[in-house]
Amino acid sequence: MSYHTLVQHINRHVTLTEAEVEILKSLTRIKKVRKRQFVSEQGEITRYESYVVEGCLRCYHTDEDGNEHVVQFAVEDWWTADLHSFLTQSPAHFSVEAIEPSVLIQFGYNEMEELYRSIPKLERFFRTITQRAYVASQKRIITSFSKDASKRYDEFRNRYPTIEQRVPQYMIASYLGISPEFLSKIRKRKLTNG
Repeated sequence: MSYHTLVQHINRHVTLTEAEVEILKSLTRIKKVRKRQFVSEQGEITRYESYVVEGCLRCYHTDEDGNEHVVQFAVEDWWTADLHSFLTQSPAHFSVEAIEPSVLIQFGYNEMEELYRSIPKLERFFRTITQRAYVASQKRIITSFSKDASKRYDEFRNRYPTIEQRVPQYMIASYLGISPEFLSKIRKRKLTNG
């Protein structure tokens, strides 16, 4: 079951043969993580890029004062990793932690290179999803600079309608760059105004 969703995801961009799916399975691993378990930690080298089969995770940075800044949530059919650390094999700026018990399919750095050699179309697939992630990141930066907190919250809810019920309010506030108290005020105001 785990690989079925990944193969469907990949086949939206490139089509894998059954033989290629078997190669993919042989060069990846399934990882089950508990709630609050780290997949990778800030300061360490990110060894795997992870596809989420089940669960919910967050990618965040902890600053020098111990404040956490959430940059991404990842749910089913999404990818997560400190991509800079993974691609350069240098220390990570972000930690990835499970918010819920989760099942991941993980791609190791060396195994990824072997996949590119064995199944060249996967290079095109990963280029496509990396480009999309970059575009989404740029949109998020523009939103954080140009919209007030209430509009950022609306955009978050519209773009990620299922995440709000799965993630603690303080993490959503961190993602939006506001305090949990301010997010609570925004939510109350929206409920009152309908």
